[in-house]
Amino acid sequence: MKPTDLSYKLLKVATHLLSFIPFGYVVFAIVTQSRLLGADPQEKVLHLMGLWSLIFLLTTLSLTPINRIFKLPIIIRFRRAFGLYSAFYLLLHITTFFVFYLELAFAQLLEETIERPYITLGMMATILMIALSVTSTKAIQRKMGTKWRKLHQSVYFIGGLAIAHFIWQSKSDLNEPFWYLIWLIVVLGYRLFYKLRTSN
Repeated sequence: MKPTDLSYKLLKVATHLLSFIPFGYVVFAIVTQSRLLGADPQEKVLHLMGLWSLIFLLTTLSLTPINRIFKLPIIIRFRRAFGLYSAFYLLLHITTFFVFYLELAFAQLLEETIERPYITLGMMATILMIALSVTSTKAIQRKMGTKWRKLHQSVYFIGGLAIAHFIWQSKSDLNEPFWYLIWLIVVLGYRLFYKLRTSN
């Protein structure tokens, strides 16, 4: 086994273990009925799952710029994994809202989606994220050809939807979503800069 192969496998194991920490934290807090989730556990779980979905999404978008700047091609191999973890936490976010806030009422979910714009944006992001997840395999990539790349470029649009959803539902407290907006702007700004530089 080559050292690079061993390094990749160790990094892969560490990545998966670390990626489950937020989920493990919530499960531990629920099972032990501790006060780790604060006075409003449902709200805390909803926020944590949505936040970590956004963090994994922005991390996914950051891997290509990091590789181009620091010449770390190995990290590109984790782009799909981070994208799937983003989808995983997003589905937990939606499930928490659907189960604990709407009590499995599909009609109310439809009503909330129509009447509350920030939920509309969140559902749009969810649908697109599911589409990217189910088409993330190499076999589907080969079948779709150029259409696959066009579809997966919507991940930047998803990032915009997620940030808008975060800001809108935060109302007057914009301190937390502000930093994630900056993160997205930096990533998109670098992408635009790189595209303009390489086109000349």
